[in-house]
Amino acid sequence: MIRPKSSLAAVAVAAAALALSGCISLLPKTKPAHLYRFGHPPTAEAAEATQGTVGVFRTNATFQREAAGDRLLTITGGKVAYIAETRWVAPAAVLWDQAVLAAFDADPGPVRLISRGEAAAADYVLRLDVRNFEAVYDRGPKAAPTVVVRVRAAMTRGTDRGQVAEKIFEARVTAGSNRVGAIVPAYDKAVADTLAQIVAWTTEQARPA
Repeated sequence: MIRPKSSLAAVAVAAAALALSGCISLLPKTKPAHLYRFGHPPTAEAAEATQGTVGVFRTNATFQREAAGDRLLTITGGKVAYIAETRWVAPAAVLWDQAVLAAFDADPGPVRLISRGEAAAADYVLRLDVRNFEAVYDRGPKAAPTVVVRVRAAMTRGTDRGQVAEKIFEARVTAGSNRVGAIVPAYDKAVADTLAQIVAWTTEQARPA
């Protein structure tokens, strides 16, 4: 008995679908990434200034491109890689912006950062370019890495954009061990140390109008 062509086609399609479904079920499952953050969340209330307020507008700046996303960048010799199954809870560039605002808000000094779109006059303009934001395996691939945060800060006057000062700030913090649970706190400390230097320097450079 010869089966009709239509029946044979239906059988072939069903077999193909069954095989395809079997292939899909055999694909390896992706392990969920562990999420981390650095920097302290903004406080509910900003610290009260102890003297006259100086408005500082923070302009757009650059962030190391390879590290600007949500993956943790590592450097081993000339090799660049990312830590597997580990992510920042948001892009590093976004978390950095939040950390900068929190650092200035928590400082009792006169400097007040002005965001884009705010109806406030700025005495100065501050630009922070993040040149390095990475975990460097400078003592071998199995040793604890050193987290490096390096930032170029530049201040100009708000009136004529004349140069006031510029400086490179850097913090290096060696992780307690070669584990993500130790590397993330090293990032947090490096960011805090760098921002403490930047806030103090900005306050020193800024003068009330």
